[in-house]
Amino acid sequence: MRRKIVILGAGESGTGSAVLAMKHGFDVFVSDKGQVKEKYREILDSYKIRWEEGNHTEKEIMAADEVIKSPGIKEDAPIVVTLHEKGIPVISEIEFAGRYAKGIKICITGSNGKTTVTNLIYHILNKAGKKVAIAGNVGNSFAMAVAEGPYDYYVIELSSFQLDGMYKFRAEIAILMNITPDHLDRYGYKLQNYIDSKFRITQNQTKSDFLIYWADDPIIKAELSKKHYGMTLLPFSDTSKENMTAYIENRELIIDYQPKTYLMTIHELALKGRHNIYNSMAAAIAGKVLNIRKDVIRESLADFQGVEHRLEPVIKVSGINFINDSKATNVNSAWYALECMETDIVWIVGGIDKGNDYSELFPLVKQKVRAIVCLGKDNRKIIEAFKDKVPTIVETGSMEEAVRSSYYLAKRDYTVLLSPACASFDLFSNYEDRGRQFKAAVRNL
Repeated sequence: MRRKIVILGAGESGTGSAVLAMKHGFDVFVSDKGQVKEKYREILDSYKIRWEEGNHTEKEIMAADEVIKSPGIKEDAPIVVTLHEKGIPVISEIEFAGRYAKGIKICITGSNGKTTVTNLIYHILNKAGKKVAIAGNVGNSFAMAVAEGPYDYYVIELSSFQLDGMYKFRAEIAILMNITPDHLDRYGYKLQNYIDSKFRITQNQTKSDFLIYWADDPIIKAELSKKHYGMTLLPFSDTSKENMTAYIENRELIIDYQPKTYLMTIHELALKGRHNIYNSMAAAIAGKVLNIRKDVIRESLADFQGVEHRLEPVIKVSGINFINDSKATNVNSAWYALECMETDIVWIVGGIDKGNDYSELFPLVKQKVRAIVCLGKDNRKIIEAFKDKVPTIVETGSMEEAVRSSYYLAKRDYTVLLSPACASFDLFSNYEDRGRQFKAAVRNL
């Protein structure tokens, strides 16, 4: 009898899982409590996969041998709790797809920078002419890539939610960019729970595998000192050279790995700002481990186009520069954005607060921010945090209003920076929707 797989959630991850499960001969049923988007309906129907929307038919779901849960569904959702009580295994799409992926898996996580690093490594491998797929939290389903493959390389961005459902999955190359408090609302407001989630990227790694990590991150350092890790450790830093695989010397990026390579000056990097030096270092080490030629790595880091919604220049209006950093959904991300601005700033901030502590932003905000435009349903916490740091704070309830207010508050040569430090779900469907609305409103000024 065919094994039955039930998939909760019919978005990108769920639909990809359904197609992959179908191709491997499972009896597949997809259940989504919300509405299923037209494009996913069409895919499911074209494979003759059974699906439902608007509710979860418990009897059907509890008949599963295994359940694949979309990362957006919380662990305490009633249907998930019932599955655990009945002892039915609940896994992530990444765990499932990993069973069938034949290529090398390069997996990237961290509170910030992971999307940029994922895209950079994909760019390097693509430029080197490799058969490579980009997947995971960047919006492409890993399961669908495996179903449509085979690929020789899978570059996978992993959020903590995806890592939580992974048990036997193994990353040949794991990259850990940084760990700062984020999503604490999903982790019982305990930082250690979130740290443990991020470190799942190292589970099942063997001595033939690699962990690339930012050596200056205090949380990563403390965690690595707790036990012996068997994989090859490849640290990078811009402040020290001792035992580093990548470091900066005389403004030159050096990769000390089989053999030592003077790669390029930091001025030649396409992406500017200190955090992007880290991103470029991590990607360059991965390129070297994968035996990509030095000139290909250098060219890739020099001509990379950047990521939409991450410090993305929009246009200048009346000498005012507008920058879309909608992807900054946590405080540390917003810190990086503020840190690399070289002009006075009107800062658009706000949304759903995930337990934010804004105090690390105070010095930068005092130094650079001339006005704050709040964009959210409840802005009390932001106003309270910054009322004595910034002369002007205004509240707005829509993107058009926020952009118009920021335009009137800014002067020539200012930067209007959308870097919300919060999730977007109070006023927008996701951070992409928020970023696109921002760009549209700016162009309509």
